[in-house]
Amino acid sequence: MSPTLAAVRQHTPTLQSRLPNVGTTIFTVMSALATEKNAVNLGQGFPDFECDPALVNAVTSAMQSGLNQYPPMTGVPVLREAIAAKIQTLHGRSYNPATEITVTAGATQAIITIILGIVHPGDEVIVLEPCYDSYVPNIELAGGTVVRVPLTPGTFRPDFDKIAAALSPKTRAIIINSPHNPSATVWTEAEMLRLQTLLAPTDVLLISDEVYEHMVFDAALGAMHHSAVRFPGLAARAFIVSSFGKTYHVTGWKVGYVAAPATLTAEFRKVHQFNVFTVNTPVQHALASYMAKPAAYLDLPAFYQRKRDLFREGLAATKFKLLPSEGTYFQCVDISGVSDLGEADFCKWLTTEIGVAAIPMSAFYGSGFDQRVVRFCFAKKDETLQAALGRLAKL
Repeated sequence: MSPTLAAVRQHTPTLQSRLPNVGTTIFTVMSALATEKNAVNLGQGFPDFECDPALVNAVTSAMQSGLNQYPPMTGVPVLREAIAAKIQTLHGRSYNPATEITVTAGATQAIITIILGIVHPGDEVIVLEPCYDSYVPNIELAGGTVVRVPLTPGTFRPDFDKIAAALSPKTRAIIINSPHNPSATVWTEAEMLRLQTLLAPTDVLLISDEVYEHMVFDAALGAMHHSAVRFPGLAARAFIVSSFGKTYHVTGWKVGYVAAPATLTAEFRKVHQFNVFTVNTPVQHALASYMAKPAAYLDLPAFYQRKRDLFREGLAATKFKLLPSEGTYFQCVDISGVSDLGEADFCKWLTTEIGVAAIPMSAFYGSGFDQRVVRFCFAKKDETLQAALGRLAKL
């Protein structure tokens, strides 16, 4: 006779965590505190303004035209062709849209898919700290070993002697990010050339996170984005990652892409087809049609530079020490002239007492390294920035 329902022991099995060191992210913590305290949230990196209505209309049009079923696993051909054409025009390298371009569910999915496709248990992957918070968990999920190499404190430039010392026969890949989140630095041509020389005698793969590629400032002074695509020795071993969400102010759409040589793309797609399979159809068609207007991304540096300059001008009236903001939509400041608190405690105090949320730089280091630097996001409406500056003027 089967036992009654009441007699069955209720038991939830205990799990051994795949990510035992991962808890609630600092972004979630600070955003929740900002909401609780009615603070201006300059912590998490997303715009508080709308995208071009023409882009939304293009999605609606695609839906109404019946483009609502599964697209090809690799992405709709017209979008992959548009991506390849953009890369060719901007950087002078030809990618085959059929075999070397893949549309992804955002850059975060792209990065974990790359890592799961190339990293085997025991492989080492070099990350340059401070770094975006998904890199390390992704490597751990693949069974790889994280090798942390710090960027130079204060300037956040790559230290090639330390990178060279970290290379070993077990090194499978290195992840770079330029323009860099969280420091807002941009790698120079000389730095990219030095990386190319360093990797040349190795089989190390490169994951180049370029999601802020269209946010490089001071073009009048010669500044530009030096994509890994531009360097043959890097491009031949590189997965290039970018994000439509960042470029077109639609972070919630979660659409990006990966460009890589055909042999690397083939392995990437083996994982891609099973962890996400494909990306929603109408948005892909909308993006493809919208990319016919290159001004949308070519004008982006000037758009964000104006916001950067407005924000920096206001911060200059405070006791913060402004660090350079060469790219992205972030501004980092040294807090040592404002407070004796550590970065994390300062951000909580700033949110609670001043009413402006920021993110501690220490959150981007595995060790929690505290150098008295915090990060603001200026991808906000002018009135949002002015409201924040009005509160920060108290400092």
